Amino acid sequence: MTRSSVVLAVRREDVQAEIARRSAIGFARAAGYEPDPWQVQYLSSTAPQVLLNIARQSGKSTATATLALRTALYTPESLILLLSPGERQSGEIFMKVEQQYEALNRPVRTTKHTELQMEFANGSRIIALPGKEWTIRGFSGARLIVIDEAARVDDGLYYAIRPMLAVSHGRIVGLSTPWGKRGWWYEAWAAEHPTQGEPAGLWECYQMDATQCPRYSPEWLANERRGMPELWFQSEYMTAFVDAIDQLFAADQIAQAFSDDVEAFHFVGIG
Repeated sequence: MTRSSVVLAVRREDVQAEIARRSAIGFARAAGYEPDPWQVQYLSSTAPQVLLNIARQSGKSTATATLALRTALYTPESLILLLSPGERQSGEIFMKVEQQYEALNRPVRTTKHTELQMEFANGSRIIALPGKEWTIRGFSGARLIVIDEAARVDDGLYYAIRPMLAVSHGRIVGLSTPWGKRGWWYEAWAAEHPTQGEPAGLWECYQMDATQCPRYSPEWLANERRGMPELWFQSEYMTAFVDAIDQLFAADQIAQAFSDDVEAFHFVGIG
């Protein structure tokens, strides 16, 4: 084999490796983990709006970090925002991005790398921010917005985020476990899972409780159920929308207090 044919063979191997890495499963493996089937489906999806109702410690943050990094590396000049209720939480998912970037041997060099921000030579940026409305007002044209612990993110922040996607036609992902029957994330999920009628068709939804995660043993889950209030267990592990512990009245009681059959009351002026 001549030197030129050896070089050509190496280049072909590089191309094949790059093609494999660009696929969802190939990228995840190169980033250091074996993706679950739902993660492969999620990472292969191009849906503009996604809701992840996935049990704690079942891989939703890891897969979303992969999505953020893939977007930054393969779509030049992309702005990716990682939001959550607090800076520490935003930093956690950002740390997963950093770990995967290192596992991939830094395929695109960074021009700036701080505790909560990465800027790449291809013009892409990944920025982690606490979920406060005033922190995100200066950004526009986002390619991807990630909202971690979405059930606990204020409605005002969510509605302030949406205009950022109007021109860029970017994507938005809300990942969380339920926190009562309230807030924008619950309302979006409920619209896609109505008790009557057709789903809204605006969000692609993924749901997986802890019994479906291969890394949880039945014995450990049984012990957790004994060691915590049932409402917490149902919410954090079973991804069920139950009444929050801090609610004064149950959601069903509130719903029953409303009726369309009550006649309108009209005030009559005196004198």
